[in-house]
Amino acid sequence: MRRRPGIAGLQNAAATRDKFRLVGENVAKVRTDVMQEQLATFRSQLEEFARKHKSDIRKNSVFRQQFHEMCAKVGVDPLASNKGVWAELLGIGDFYYELGVQIVDICIATRSHNGGLIDLLELRKLLCQKRKTDLGSLSSDDCLRAISKLKVLGSGFEVISVGKKKLVRSVPTELNKDHNGILELAQAKGYVTVEQVEKDFSWSTDRAIDALETLLKEGLAMIDDGHRDGKRRYWFPCVTLSSDASGSEAKS
Repeated sequence: MRRRPGIAGLQNAAATRDKFRLVGENVAKVRTDVMQEQLATFRSQLEEFARKHKSDIRKNSVFRQQFHEMCAKVGVDPLASNKGVWAELLGIGDFYYELGVQIVDICIATRSHNGGLIDLLELRKLLCQKRKTDLGSLSSDDCLRAISKLKVLGSGFEVISVGKKKLVRSVPTELNKDHNGILELAQAKGYVTVEQVEKDFSWSTDRAIDALETLLKEGLAMIDDGHRDGKRRYWFPCVTLSSDASGSEAKS
């Protein structure tokens, strides 16, 4: 008959488990300390890199985007605060703060025309005109980063994707899939008709009219009844300005 382990045996087993646990905790702590030390070293090197290339980061939009991507890999956000080492090194927080203010100004100024929905490329072009710089000096990534900092102003400012376009929304309008589909369809000619929406989406007349009238009510569309065929055109300024002619400039 097999003998059960005695008290001493149980105590020895418990002690062994404790030793293994302590060894495991020590190994984990050493690894954590080493990783933290490596991370601190990398951050220090990143700061030195920023000092050395300060001018390029501020002036070159592509270099600036690559710098942000490098910072993200080590958990550094140069835009988190206007205080501290990054503000002193680059003044980069001030750059995006100024850009954010200018974006708000442009969105408000164009709202009566586009209903508070503006193409990202059009916004970028207007920003460059306002700043009196060429398009290459300001990337779409710069605009997106500045817009992300505007969220503190409420839900009005955000970027939405409609087909291949990115649109900046500056009013708290809730767009559903029907509305997004119509906006994407309008990119071909700048306008749609009820009949076109019915045909392309296999919708009922009531569904097409309801979605179009909602967009009209929100100020995102304008109507044009001056055609011989008698068909009403719903024009969308937010997708007609800047599109194809400037497509090559959209790359950033």
